[in-house]
Parts: sequence; structure tokens; C-alpha cells
Amino acid sequence: MSGAEWMRKPAADREPIDLQTDRPHPARVYDYLLGGKDNFPTDRAAAEQGLQANPNSRIPPRENRNFLRRVVEYLAVEQGVRQFLDIGTGIPTSPNVHEVAQAVAPDSRIVYVDNDPIVLAHARALLTSKPEGRTEYVDADLRDVEQILSAPQLRAAIDLDRPVALMLIAIMHFVGDADRPYDVVRRLVDALPSGSYLALSHLTGDFDQAAWDRVAAIYARQGVTMQVRSHDEIARFFDGLELLDPGLPIVTKWRPDADVDPNATDTQVAVYGGVARKP
Repeated sequence: MSGAEWMRKPAADREPIDLQTDRPHPARVYDYLLGGKDNFPTDRAAAEQGLQANPNSRIPPRENRNFLRRVVEYLAVEQGVRQFLDIGTGIPTSPNVHEVAQAVAPDSRIVYVDNDPIVLAHARALLTSKPEGRTEYVDADLRDVEQILSAPQLRAAIDLDRPVALMLIAIMHFVGDADRPYDVVRRLVDALPSGSYLALSHLTGDFDQAAWDRVAAIYARQGVTMQVRSHDEIARFFDGLELLDPGLPIVTKWRPDADVDPNATDTQVAVYGGVARKP
């Protein structure tokens, strides 16, 4: 069933969704830290524990969200990208990728991928596209590359013979080394044609490893993997690609605009981000 068909399916006929409210989920914790309302007591408790471990924990989500917007605008306006594959979408927090892209290029086509049940519950909000473009949703795990690439929703919305922007925004630090994160990214990039792009952001412990170790320990006690990485480790995700200017800086220094917090330090932001082109 396509995302659009799921959206149109009568509510009484939809399968009940287990929102898994008994344990925190990174997407809902992220939503809480951004000031959203789509979260539960377990998510809020985990977020507040994280804030005690690292009082700067609200700053990375905010500046990462600003980075996502700037990246999509850059790719759509300056690089002419019209197809976006956003994996690890998270809970809809406006502006979403399709809102940003279609504001400047109404014919943009976006596929969102996530496996969080609350995101699925919000799929109808995600699937509001301008008529000239298209927006679809795939319920899949980032690590299941074949399921993502073979999804009928993706095939219906995206032409894999034309350039695609692969968006991996603040998701790879939830993939531990045991799940071979570099292989996952390489397999996704390998499926895209020449001229495609990888946009990626990732938490780092380069500036305060102890604080992020405390946050990771809180997640681990809840059964959630969080692995912050160094600049060199994050740069490996771009191996074989042409990293575009300004490279892989802290996200506030990637083509900053008026929405960037000028007072946020690298230690507070703690997220590297970059965009690369596939030769």
C-alpha cells in the first residue's frame, strides 16, 4: 500500500498503531527538545535527564533543524535538485523537507523514510504536497536498505536515473558500529546516479566527550543506541564523494544565515554537517 493510499484509507480500516509509549524514542525526544507536543512522559523524562547530563542539549536540535532548511534551499535553488530521499525523518516539525523544497520548486518530489510508529500516525500531515510535486512516506528501518530502495512508494515518486539528494540528518549517531553504519550509507549512495548528493549531520563529542557520554548512557539504559563520533569518523561517511564548500564544519558555520544563533558555541552545538556530490 502506498503512503497516499494509507492516507486515504478509512480510519476504521487502519491497523491500530503501537506508539510504544512505555519507552522513549529519539524522534519524540527530539520533538520535545524542539518545543513540540508529539511526545510522551517517558520521552520527556529522558530528555530532562539528558539536559541534566548536558545542559546544552536543546541547542543541537534547534541548529540542526536550521541546517536542514539551509541545505534543502541550497540544493533546490543552487544545485537544481528536484528529488529528495529523507531517511530518519522524525516527527513532522515545520518546515519539513517538502515544504522547503516545494516553496522554491513546486515540482519537487520527496520521499520520507522512518520506522517510528508516531511518525506513521502523522503520515497524513507529511503527505501534503503541492499538486505539481509529490510526497510519499516509507515505513522502514534505515538499516534495511533493500526494503527502502524497493519500496513502491519510493519507486512511484523518485526516478533513480536522475539525481537525488539523500538526506541523513541527525540519524547516523543512532546507528552503532555493530550495525555497520558506513556500509549502510555506502549502499544507499551506490544506488543513486551520478550527480546525486549526500547531506548528513551527526553529533560529535569532539568538544565535550564526557557530557555526551553521560547523555549516551541515559539513552543506553532505555535501550537506545547513541554513538557520537569525531570529525574524522563523520568525514568517513563522505568517502568517495566530492565534499562541497564549506566542507564539514559545525552546522552553524555551514552557509549561515540570519536564523543561526550567533552566540551558540561549537561546544554547545556539537553537530557537524556537510553536503557532498556523487561523481
